[in-house]
Amino acid sequence: MVRRLRRVLSLMTGRMDAALTEALIGQLECTKEGAWLAIAMIGGEIGRTEAHEKMRGIEHRGDAFRAKLVAELSRALVTPIDREDLFRLSRSIDDILDSLRDFVRESYLYRVQGQRRFAPMLDQIVAGIEALEKSVHDLANSTSAAGHDAMEAKKIGGTIQRMYQYEIARIFTDEITSESMKERELVRRLEIVATAISDAADAIADGAMKR
Repeated sequence: MVRRLRRVLSLMTGRMDAALTEALIGQLECTKEGAWLAIAMIGGEIGRTEAHEKMRGIEHRGDAFRAKLVAELSRALVTPIDREDLFRLSRSIDDILDSLRDFVRESYLYRVQGQRRFAPMLDQIVAGIEALEKSVHDLANSTSAAGHDAMEAKKIGGTIQRMYQYEIARIFTDEITSESMKERELVRRLEIVATAISDAADAIADGAMKR
């Protein structure tokens, strides 16, 4: 009873419940692990087949953290930001990981050569995930920095989308071949990741603004 009362009081003061924080950070850590796996794959540090298999395990762990968040939201009396925004945030993080999974799987299927060109976009994706992590920690500590860090993540999402446009321009400058169309599909996956990062940032910013 005392523990439950402390939990309610913590939420009423605007602090993120520890269980909700743990679930969101768990999701983000899995997502970042997926991004690092993709970087290792395109750099030749790990083979496509092994990366494809490892990504399945990472995705399952991410799904488990998302399920935990949904369960916690269903029984929480008070939440630090709107339930809808927390659910949006979790769903967007899930979308980031799903798109990274698709990137690794399609790389495994397409066997595109010269994948190192995707490294700058993936580096920015890691930076975007880290900005989201920082923003979630800010929510947990009830600081006003949550919105600022969310906007930093959104800026990174915009940077990735511009990088995508340059990559598409490069692909279409040369002769269109089956190989270039495979490249287009892979770079499109990373652009979808950028959109999901921006969506996650919006969920945090919207929730922080409603406080």
